[in-house]
Amino acid sequence: MTLDLFGEDDLQQPARIERIGAQAFVLRGFALPWVEAFLEAFDAILLKSPFRQMQTPGGFTMSARLSSCGALGWTSDGYGYRYSPLDPLNATAWPDMPAAFFEIADAAASTAGFAGFVPDAGLINTYSPGAKMSLHQDKNERRYESPIVSISLGLPAVFQFGGFGRSDPTQRISLFHGDVVVWGGVDRLRFHGVLPIKPGNHPILGEQRINITLRKAG
Repeated sequence: MTLDLFGEDDLQQPARIERIGAQAFVLRGFALPWVEAFLEAFDAILLKSPFRQMQTPGGFTMSARLSSCGALGWTSDGYGYRYSPLDPLNATAWPDMPAAFFEIADAAASTAGFAGFVPDAGLINTYSPGAKMSLHQDKNERRYESPIVSISLGLPAVFQFGGFGRSDPTQRISLFHGDVVVWGGVDRLRFHGVLPIKPGNHPILGEQRINITLRKAG
């Protein structure tokens, strides 16, 4: 599946809601009104906390590059996965979370049935062609009452949404520029991941996919 197999209309989806679990939804095209604000915010965030490839506790290098914003950022090294109030690259606080992140977090979560969501961690991943994210659970947060809000920008991706065990069957869901996935409640700890990104050139973001994941971690 390469980008040239998608028609222009497939690069961003008309607004609609797709249920992928009891309390999990894909909000097609939901993020499109915020894209310009996101792109402006990235400049300030990445100037202070640039993208980096992190190491897994097992010593492997992640193929996606990551930065963070908000009160807490996500880090990984030989000691494990965790949230930290400081960027380990410069030992300073992560950049402030932009207003647009709070706005879409509240709007998307409310649309999916999770009112009052206020994230304190904004993870920003960039995927070049070939980069992926293995199946994993988001379980480093202190509590699991709040949902996960995940925003897709740029190149299409195939999102895997599984069960509560790594070997459980997974759904494969195509995600496009502006799509938002929200899951919480009974679905909060489902395994999920991203298959390797296929080559392409998005008209706005070029040869990359950017994913913003908003969480309540503290």
